[in-house]
Amino acid sequence: MGLISGVLTLPLAPVRGVVWVADQLARTADRELHDPSVIRARLAALNEEYEAGHLGTEAFEREEQQLLDLLYGC
Repeated sequence: MGLISGVLTLPLAPVRGVVWVADQLARTADRELHDPSVIRARLAALNEEYEAGHLGTEAFEREEQQLLDLLYGC
């Protein structure tokens, strides 16, 4: 980047910074969403909540199905 173009695009630096941070957050969220170990941990926590009586059968089955779909790519 030349000196003139650097000076002209300087006001856009905060915007580029925000876009970079948003991109990093999206990548991290995507990795965590599709990481099998994270999904298995969420399934285990869901099962514990159900067994403790903090979660109804319908809610448990709905959330379990969503997690299984993520895990197996259905």
